[in-house]
Amino acid sequence: MSNHKIVPAKVFFKVAAVLFILTFLTVICHQLHLGAFAGPVAFLIATVKGALVLLIFMHLKYDNMTNRVIFGSGFFFLLLLLGFTSLDILTRIKAFSTL
Repeated sequence: MSNHKIVPAKVFFKVAAVLFILTFLTVICHQLHLGAFAGPVAFLIATVKGALVLLIFMHLKYDNMTNRVIFGSGFFFLLLLLGFTSLDILTRIKAFSTL
């Protein structure tokens, strides 16, 4: 017998409504021309939306710790890859910048 948690459809509809609201909030923030804060605000909203999708629609909230660790390690290695790539780009010699 499996130990799956049955999530009511009402929860999915509420989360979908929150995702729509956050999408509209992203569009509104874009139209406000927030300058240097536009990127961080957009990434913050996208992070919240991604977390909702992972936790509710992909059932990580109700899953065991092993799957959470696997998802977390995937994000860790993604950040590691982005970090090394950024270091590579930032430390290059600009030999052809005078062209």
